[in-house]
Amino acid sequence: MAYRITLIPGDGIGPEVVEAARRAVEATGVAVEWDHQDMGAGIFARIGDPLPAATLASIRSTGVALKGPVETPVTSGMRSVNLALRRELELFACVRPCRLYPGVPAYYDAVDIVVVRENIEDMYTGIEFEEGTAATTELIRFVSETSGQEMRADTGISVKTISEFGSERIVRFAFELAIHQGRKALTAGHKANIMKFTDGLFLETARRVAEEHPQIAFDDRIIDALCMQLIQSPERFDVLVLPNFYGDVVSDVAAGLIGGLGVAPGGHVGEKAAVFEATHGTAPRLAGRNRANPVGITLSAAMMLRHIGEDDAGDRLEAAVADMLAEGTYLTDDLRWTGDDRLPATTLQVADAIIERLKA
Repeated sequence: MAYRITLIPGDGIGPEVVEAARRAVEATGVAVEWDHQDMGAGIFARIGDPLPAATLASIRSTGVALKGPVETPVTSGMRSVNLALRRELELFACVRPCRLYPGVPAYYDAVDIVVVRENIEDMYTGIEFEEGTAATTELIRFVSETSGQEMRADTGISVKTISEFGSERIVRFAFELAIHQGRKALTAGHKANIMKFTDGLFLETARRVAEEHPQIAFDDRIIDALCMQLIQSPERFDVLVLPNFYGDVVSDVAAGLIGGLGVAPGGHVGEKAAVFEATHGTAPRLAGRNRANPVGITLSAAMMLRHIGEDDAGDRLEAAVADMLAEGTYLTDDLRWTGDDRLPATTLQVADAIIERLKA
């Protein structure tokens, strides 16, 4: 019986790279019934809603989606359509494997890190107070009276929220991932030395959960030191677990270690649904030109296959991508070493090269 999977092309280069990944998934031999849905700027222009109810209903029904990059229209009134999707579906865990594949231009010999990011809380809740409004003035007064801390009247305020529930949920998820993948160590990133009641709660909870998983070595790093050490010697890290904002930054730092977002897959996982997507943007200047790099979303599709229980197909798809990168002929412009004057491969050529290896 075929798996039902929601397919969201997205905006910009999204339709091109999603089509490449779709073809690669089908070439693994796994039977899939795709439910095509839309979100982002394109559908907003047609119906006035960047996140249609039909799209959410589809993902709730199938339980899994493969998604291209999307743009949030300024006039939609939505801060971020991606954040809205994660909240609506309670996709509390962002998983970003960052593995350096031979053939990809990078400054390191080996990198193999998984960044696990809490996806719902922290600085991205959207709870903000605009400078000069009555609500902000009242909040400034309240803070002054209750804490003794003075804020300027011309201050804008964003609220950082971290709960024990959210912290425990993401840390447990990270430990379970580490055990499932046969990894050895987990590091929690934080700024608990300064933000004692938010990051401090996250760290306290992480340490408590770590005691239940003695088979995984646990330590923690203050976030600025963590970023420095990632650049200095990424080989010292295995699995990282972080609150939302730090996880957003660190996942892109880690992607930089392996050649960029074009080779960095990602998935957003909840208890009832999961969305696997390209981690890069819509790149509108490349849209429709058959020049976009489909590697990242194809690796995300490999993650998706493992998520639905098709481990062999997921492993074969990742191996096909890795072999194509190592061989070095079918590389888009962003994956070429400086000074490589060969013509870059097209999106379709990369997809075909991956598919050839799957069928070999």
